[in-house]
Amino acid sequence: MSPFESRKSSVLVPIRSLGSNHRVRIARHLLALDPPDRYLRFGFSANDEQIQRYVDSLNFERDEIFGIYNRRLDLIAMAHLAFSADSNLDACAEFGVSVLKSARGRGYGARLFDRAAMHSRNDGVSRMFIHALSENSAMLKIARNAGAVVERDGSESEAHLLLLPATLDTRLTEMLQEQLAQTDYRIKVQIKQFWDVLAGVQALRRGVQDAQQITPK
Repeated sequence: MSPFESRKSSVLVPIRSLGSNHRVRIARHLLALDPPDRYLRFGFSANDEQIQRYVDSLNFERDEIFGIYNRRLDLIAMAHLAFSADSNLDACAEFGVSVLKSARGRGYGARLFDRAAMHSRNDGVSRMFIHALSENSAMLKIARNAGAVVERDGSESEAHLLLLPATLDTRLTEMLQEQLAQTDYRIKVQIKQFWDVLAGVQALRRGVQDAQQITPK
């Protein structure tokens, strides 16, 4: 099996790294998953409290969290690239992903996988793992399409993917993609602020007009 090489695409999907200041939006994204999707993402039927504990425990200094935002600044897809806390396994990382139902069918899961794989290569990781339920066909398809070896053990499966060493191209590509994603996010923030202000002005205007209509002459 040949080591992983990033897939090329002509369509740019802004994927940015998320920091601790995005924790609330991460929680909102995961809590929006319905019970079947929670089961596939976490491997058990996670309730709201368990999801919140997971979000609170995210280590943004050790791990990498990647996200895709829409124009309304809703986090519609996110991935967690977890690096091993064991120094003997510091060349390994585990990948997990979730995509809202409204955003599926656009290849976001595969794009997030490619982004995580590139970051892993640039960070010196030589092997990525995916631990998933065997019924999670979408996740396992992403792994197989990337060239991962998938081993099934009853209700659970594990995929492992060998990564090529980093190159100047992968380092520059990741840097450029992150800068573009950060710029895209700032533009979306500014646009949302503009529309929020405009909506507030329009609501105030309607309120004044309504008040004028009911004011006795």
